[in-house]
Amino acid sequence: MDRRNARIGRRGALIAAGVAVALTALAEPTQAAMITRTPSTGPEQAGARADLAERAVVERYVHTLWEWPRMQLGALTWPASIVDHFLPARWCYWWQAHLLDCAVDAAARARTPERIDRIAALAHGIRARNITGWTNSYYDDMSWLILALERADRLLDVRFGAALGDLRTALIDGWNPAVGAVPWKSGNDYYSTSAVGPAGIAMARLGELPRAGQLAEFLNTRLREPGSGLIFDGLHEPGGTVDRVLLTYCQGVAIGLEVELARRTGESAHRRRAAELVAATAARMTENGVITAGGGNDSGLFMGILARYLAEAALSLGDTTAAHIVHASARAAWEHRAEVDGLPLFGADWTRAVTVPEYSGTFPPPADDSSAGLSRDLSVQLSGWMVLEADHRLTTAGY
Repeated sequence: MDRRNARIGRRGALIAAGVAVALTALAEPTQAAMITRTPSTGPEQAGARADLAERAVVERYVHTLWEWPRMQLGALTWPASIVDHFLPARWCYWWQAHLLDCAVDAAARARTPERIDRIAALAHGIRARNITGWTNSYYDDMSWLILALERADRLLDVRFGAALGDLRTALIDGWNPAVGAVPWKSGNDYYSTSAVGPAGIAMARLGELPRAGQLAEFLNTRLREPGSGLIFDGLHEPGGTVDRVLLTYCQGVAIGLEVELARRTGESAHRRRAAELVAATAARMTENGVITAGGGNDSGLFMGILARYLAEAALSLGDTTAAHIVHASARAAWEHRAEVDGLPLFGADWTRAVTVPEYSGTFPPPADDSSAGLSRDLSVQLSGWMVLEADHRLTTAGY
């Protein structure tokens, strides 16, 4: 199925956004809902839990873009303000790419016309809201979108015309042969794992194995911490100054890249590196087997990204340590959730229960109370959805 989208001009998009903002300002504000800590287990089946996580995100966050038909995006927080829905300063391309990828997960788990239509609407919404088409100046953004669109094509036969070709060309055009990698952003001197890793996975899945191999070598030789074997955040070139922060999602994309190369080349070195990264992650990036907390805002996605690629390591390479981390993390995220109107609200720390305000139990809390604040971020809720979808995939496969 080929779902094409006509080009939308910058002026038309901005006019539509302005009209939508004016109309939305007249709407009634979102009513507070009851939030509760839920000691019951809820459904036991992994698929049923993933389904509830999907429903929670779709019902709370997904909305029609600028009142245009068949175009949707996710609000960055819930309940969402006008700013969260419409103003350009709030545009977050890579969160939307992960929302799309989660929508692909759900449709692959149980294909329905509604889920397929949602994938199309989200992809078209991203293209329209991005104003300039599919591409932008951030190579991590574009890599994440490639991964979502490629999976929609491969798993569901849902295609978006020239999208993958345009994004692939943009990545290759951004390649710096002197460094052997793509930077975080066009014209920037920072070569981050958050760009190199997903770009490498994208290259591998698009058949660019030599480039994917170069990106894996870049991570292995330039950004691996000697003691732990974990991957640092990135480095600046020229000069080679390393940002030595160790983050969960950096390990996730490095694992994902080595898994892709191990599957596609059969080379034992990639299998060995993937296993070593999984073991190092288990030792340094988990608490009692559960992926360590990220936080709100962008870091809310870190846990889910790691869970996604740990699941790939288990499914593709039979890595039982990776499977154990995913199962433990999914169980903890579920058991420590809160509920609003019967649907899950995940915390940014899966090892601890979501805090429920004591004064009334309503959500959202007053402006001066941040007790449940981090759980309002779309990023945090996407991580919860991701780990439950990963748990389902592993359970279905017998892990």
